[in-house]
Amino acid sequence: MLKGLGGLAGLGDMAKMMKTAQDMQARMAEAQAELGRTVVMGEAGAGLVKARCTGKGELTGLDIDPSILVASEKEVVEDLIVAAIKDAQTRAAERNRQEMAKLTEGLGLPPDMKLPF
Repeated sequence: MLKGLGGLAGLGDMAKMMKTAQDMQARMAEAQAELGRTVVMGEAGAGLVKARCTGKGELTGLDIDPSILVASEKEVVEDLIVAAIKDAQTRAAERNRQEMAKLTEGLGLPPDMKLPF
């Protein structure tokens, strides 16, 4: 009767796989939401410029020490701002990678697999 479907055991395995995939999807959505609420700091110039990003890498703020706001140092300040933002985004990407690695532990996926797909 059900020979073409691989028997009832095959259906149970498929249901288990679907449940696992749904659970993974829910955990992934939860982790992404948490990363959106997480604040990561980056800095440049020994802390003279600090950048805040979410765990997803979205820039949310800058803190610039007023002592470096001198017209003749405009290019240096700009470079420090860019460096602080890059540092914050790099830290956010690492945080994101760590959180995704926690989710995929035990699933048999390659450790360098990029998630979400």
